[in-house]
Amino acid sequence: MTATETSDPARRDFIFIATGAMVAVGTAAAIWPFIAQMNPDASVLALSTVDVDLTPLAEGQAITIKWRGNPVFVRHRTAKEIEEARAVQVDELPDPAARNENLPDSAPATDENRVTKDKPQYIVMMGVCTHLGCVPLGTAGDYDGWFCPCHGSHYDTAGRIRKGPAPENLHIPHYQFVADAKLRVG
Repeated sequence: MTATETSDPARRDFIFIATGAMVAVGTAAAIWPFIAQMNPDASVLALSTVDVDLTPLAEGQAITIKWRGNPVFVRHRTAKEIEEARAVQVDELPDPAARNENLPDSAPATDENRVTKDKPQYIVMMGVCTHLGCVPLGTAGDYDGWFCPCHGSHYDTAGRIRKGPAPENLHIPHYQFVADAKLRVG
């Protein structure tokens, strides 16, 4: 063995570890742009919360707002609509779950669990049919709630599925009232 061909095990281990670390860093640097491109873009992040002024919304009217690229229905229900929704027994419903992000998953689909207790006249829900993602029509259908004409799903005034192929009630997003007539979704 010559002086240039030394077999120092400590040096060899260092070279292997350094080479492995450089490969790992290089691989991470090469993969990072692909992972980062899967994050939501700035327009979606800007819509993480939406504030809605409910002052112009009269009793019996509804509006549709856009939140995270999806429609959200906000309806100022009449006393008759609230009374009809509260009269429905949960065991009569195809989907007995409230589907309300503000409540536990086990909450039953009573009208009280689909709205806030302070303002039961306002119902806020995602405007996406749970069957195939269509947008239901408001104040329509057999229960004067929402009707999805694509496949015939009927929702009542509390957004609960009553008839048709939709498997779940319309989902309730996280929302809160930040003032007497100001709603924040998200």
